[in-house]
Amino acid sequence: MKTNILNRIAEIQDQNKFSGSVLVKEDNEVLAEVSYGYANRSEQIENSTFTRYGIASGCKLFTSIAICQLVEDEKLSFETKLEDCLNVSFPNFDKDITIHHLLTHTSGIPDYFDEEVMDDFEELWIKNPMYHIRTLEDFLPLFQNQPMKLKVGERFHYNNAGYILLGLIVEQASQLQFTDYIEGNIFKKAGMVNSGYFEFDSLPKSTALGYIDLPNGTWKTNIYSLPVKGGSDGGAFVTVNDMANLWDSLVNNQLLSEEYTHMLLTPYIRTNDKNSFYGYGVWIEKNDDEIIKYHIMGYDPGVSFHSAFYPKTSIKTVICSNKSKGAYGIMKEIEEEI
Repeated sequence: MKTNILNRIAEIQDQNKFSGSVLVKEDNEVLAEVSYGYANRSEQIENSTFTRYGIASGCKLFTSIAICQLVEDEKLSFETKLEDCLNVSFPNFDKDITIHHLLTHTSGIPDYFDEEVMDDFEELWIKNPMYHIRTLEDFLPLFQNQPMKLKVGERFHYNNAGYILLGLIVEQASQLQFTDYIEGNIFKKAGMVNSGYFEFDSLPKSTALGYIDLPNGTWKTNIYSLPVKGGSDGGAFVTVNDMANLWDSLVNNQLLSEEYTHMLLTPYIRTNDKNSFYGYGVWIEKNDDEIIKYHIMGYDPGVSFHSAFYPKTSIKTVICSNKSKGAYGIMKEIEEEI
C-alpha cells in the first residue's frame, strides 16, 4: 500500500504542482511522508515535514475542543444562551441562540465572510484593513449589528462569525486570551510542539509563506490577504506530525473524557451533501449508519488544508499546502488507495 500511495501522490503532484507536505499514518506506522515545493520561493527554502503551515478553518476543531473542555469543567453548557455567556451587545440577534447552535453552524447569525454570497476573502479588507485585525474583538464590527440571516436552527449554514463568538466565549469563561488557552490546553497536551497562532509580521522559523498564483504566471504572498493573526475561526499554523498527534490525542480521550469526545464527534446536522454531517467543529461522513470519516478542512488565499481520521482503519491523513488549491486533489487520491 505504501508504494501505491506514494505513486498516487507523485502523479497528482506532477499534474497540479502541489506545494506542501503530506502525512499518512496507520496507528504509528508511516504510510507516506513527503513534501514538495518551497516554503519561501524567493529564497528557495524547501517545504519539509518540519514546515509549519497555515490551516485556515481547520482550526475550528480546536475551538470546539476548547468549548467542550469548559463544558466538562462545568463553566458552560451546550444549552447556555449567547447573551448569558458573552458581555457583548448584539441588538438584532435572536435571544434563543445557544452554544450548541454556534458549534453546529445553525445559529442563523450573519457571517462576516458569507461563503454563500462572497467568493473573494480579500474583498473584506478594502474597508477594514487586515493589519488592524489582531484580536477576536476586532472582528465584531464586521457583523455584530447586522440582522439575522436565518431563523435559529433553521438549517446548516457554514459560519465563521459563529466561531469568532465561540472564541470570545472561551476567553470570558477561562479568563485567558483565546490563543493562550488553545496553546496551553490543547497544543501542549497533544504534543503539538511546533504549532501556534503566529502573527504574519513576526513569523517564527520554518513557517511557510502562503502563495497566490496569478493568471499571468506571476505570484504574490498572502500577507495582505488575511488578518495579521488567526483566531477561533481559523489561522493557526501546524506541522503535519503535530496534526496527526492531535487526532491521536482526541480519539484516545486525552483532551476530553470519553463522554465529551463522543459528544464532539456526534453527527448533529446534515450539511449540504447527502452523506455529510457536522459535529462540533468537525465534518463527519457516513455510509448508511456507519461513520467512515471524521475530517476538517481549510481554505484561504495561499492556504489549502485537509485532514481526516478513518475510524475503521485508524488511518490518519494530513495534507498541508501553502497554495490556494491542491490539498483536496491529494486527499482524493489517497482515499482511493486506502
